[in-house]
Amino acid sequence: MKPVEIYTSPLCGFCHAAIRLLDSKKAAYTTVNISAQPAKRPEMIQRANGRSTVPQIFIDGKHIGGYDDLSLLNAQGKLDKLLAA
Repeated sequence: MKPVEIYTSPLCGFCHAAIRLLDSKKAAYTTVNISAQPAKRPEMIQRANGRSTVPQIFIDGKHIGGYDDLSLLNAQGKLDKLLAA
């Protein structure tokens, strides 16, 4: 599978939902907790084209968006293809 990165915050319900969805796909991912690593927030905002909310999700370095975007890709049947190596 392609590498997945998620910028998260521990109290974010949408972050937990995104992780549950990725877990259901058996996708490997790395998380960046911007609460614990606040210096990573500007990096996230830059990579996410100005978006400052969490989660921000990247698959193979490509910005996917937040949980709603990830969920929509899954509903459209496109997420599996994006995750496939």
